[in-house]
Amino acid sequence: MTFIPRLTRRRALYVMGGAAGAITLHACTQQASDTTEASPEAAETTAASPSGEPIDATNGSTLWIGYSPLYVALEKGFFEQGGLNLSHNVLSTSGEGNAAFAAGRLDGLCNVTSETVAFASKGQDFKIIQVADSSLGGDGILARNSIGSVEDFKGKEVALEIGGVSHFFFLQVLKEAGLTAEDVTITNLSPDAAAAAYQSGRVEVAVTYSPFLKQAADAQADGRIIYDTSKMPTAIMDIYLFSTQMVEENPEAMQAFVNGIYQAIDFLKESPDEANAIAGKQLGLSAEEVATELQGVNLTNPQDNVKLLGDLDSSDSIVQHMLDLGAFLKDQEQITEAPTADQIKELIDPTFVQAAV
Repeated sequence: MTFIPRLTRRRALYVMGGAAGAITLHACTQQASDTTEASPEAAETTAASPSGEPIDATNGSTLWIGYSPLYVALEKGFFEQGGLNLSHNVLSTSGEGNAAFAAGRLDGLCNVTSETVAFASKGQDFKIIQVADSSLGGDGILARNSIGSVEDFKGKEVALEIGGVSHFFFLQVLKEAGLTAEDVTITNLSPDAAAAAYQSGRVEVAVTYSPFLKQAADAQADGRIIYDTSKMPTAIMDIYLFSTQMVEENPEAMQAFVNGIYQAIDFLKESPDEANAIAGKQLGLSAEEVATELQGVNLTNPQDNVKLLGDLDSSDSIVQHMLDLGAFLKDQEQITEAPTADQIKELIDPTFVQAAV
């Protein structure tokens, strides 16, 4: 597997229309560890094609700390124990993955809910089968010490990636403070460049995320993280989605995927040194840095997944979160039409997280 260091999962929505034919995917087919034996439970739920052979599938993502369970499951062979041969592709942008998925070159994607809503607005057919994580401090806003509150952003220059998830998060924070984008001057910089501009003193405010957020905060004495997603924990969520065809034709493989992610989450808790080293190898971080960065995300457990994907009329459901995002994205002119509640419900298949509890 060829990895490009310091890639991130969150890129601008405006790249979503990129040509699929120009995409180069870096594939990694998961192999079982020599020291990992399938548990009796895994053996009972082994996925297989009608011929009895393991089921092949492909998915893709940019690199992100919240996908650490995916990296661990690939390395330890947890998917393979369930009969799923998953080929994971590293993407340079989420737009690259969206185009590849739309063209049928990927069976699944790891994506942010804001981009998933935008993807749905284009009529793409898929099923959300599992919530990966929610940002719990992994995304944030850096500000100089002279800036006392978010209300003081008025008239300031702010570095962030226009159209990306940091942009949407920032606009939500502004709205909470009674401000709008018209009250600030936005400079369009990638998340790493925004952090660097803040760290060097070029801008007073920057919006970014792990690992750039903490690195810039630690390096710049005149400033701090003034606001992060721990104060707005439902603002940003990541999900695992697969094509409707893949889900309907290979339910055993989808169950193997969900089970493998949960097995990896358990492994992160039980063997953190090894698990963090595995994730760090993919993310370009040390095991110690992975442990620190994981504090900024909430890896969604089986019970919370059922709450989010199960009763779709419940206030705990992901549906309202995605409805709010749809209205927000339309208001920001990122999409022309927001998906309805019924359309969002059609995108969700809770079968596999319910079976895993």
